[in-house]
Amino acid sequence: MIHRTADTWQGPRWQNELTDLIRSPAELIELLELDPALLPSALAAAGDFALRVPRPYAMRIRKGDAHDPLLRQVLPLGDELLAAPGYSADPLQEKSTNPVPGLIHKYPGRVLLIVSGSCAINCRYCFRRHFPYQDNNPGRAAWQRALDYIAADSSITEVIYSGGDPLSAPDRHLTWLTQAVEAIAHVRRLRIHSRLPVVIPSRIDDECLSWMTNHRLDTSLVIHSNHANEIDAHLAEALGRVRAAGITLLNQTVLLKGVNDSLAALHELSERLFACGVLPYYLHLLDKVTGAQHFDLPVSRALELHQGLRDTLPGYLVPKLVREVPGAHSKTPVV
Repeated sequence: MIHRTADTWQGPRWQNELTDLIRSPAELIELLELDPALLPSALAAAGDFALRVPRPYAMRIRKGDAHDPLLRQVLPLGDELLAAPGYSADPLQEKSTNPVPGLIHKYPGRVLLIVSGSCAINCRYCFRRHFPYQDNNPGRAAWQRALDYIAADSSITEVIYSGGDPLSAPDRHLTWLTQAVEAIAHVRRLRIHSRLPVVIPSRIDDECLSWMTNHRLDTSLVIHSNHANEIDAHLAEALGRVRAAGITLLNQTVLLKGVNDSLAALHELSERLFACGVLPYYLHLLDKVTGAQHFDLPVSRALELHQGLRDTLPGYLVPKLVREVPGAHSKTPVV
């Protein structure tokens, strides 16, 4: 299958890679030399939740291995279409915490902005795979409602960029939005949650680092990596640039059956993250979103794995094992 290459049009490299995604299950299966028998179920599941895989990420997947931990995160499976009790389209009940378009206020002291409804990659376990992004996509004028909401509540000291993926938005928009947030005197911290640097490391370019640093806010970047095989030399270089810019680097991981549900996988992930200047932050239990039930693990297994990390790693390399409970004032520790 012919696809456009990065030199077909002008623009930053990351934008080219964000445009030139693998969107066809047939192309992904052919590219990775997988069994064609996977195609019918992949097509069916992709009809419910589209396939999106950046080519830099696909290059890290082992060819011919249907059980590769990176592949399992992105390949649609027929399991996604099976009904499962206890799973829903809105497992965190975010609709009830969405007071104005583009803003979610779940926890005291901080709000989350849905900066973009777009992602570079559609992770098959995504808890927002059914989120109404069409209702949370304000234009610049409409963003003023969210900014006014923040300005009116002096208890809000931290703004979190989320999505979709906030780094899929253009830098000019992120520059404008960050300047608007910075102008609210009681906001002290900016946190950016993004998987895009992991799947398209070229996203961390000079323009991106410029808006991330040219303001008074204490800034952290929380990446989302689930397996050490995601951390290649390109990502390590990108993270090094972020760290050199003085931005705090953290990582969130989702515990996923068939991806990272072994002590060896989680141990190596923490080690490799720290080698790149990233502190493990959270190890999440799966949010029970419809379509992701085949990734779930018993809590007893999660606790066993977490204890194994505590037994084999220094404390600062052990992420907090948490789950998200609707209505709680923070992530809930699993003990």
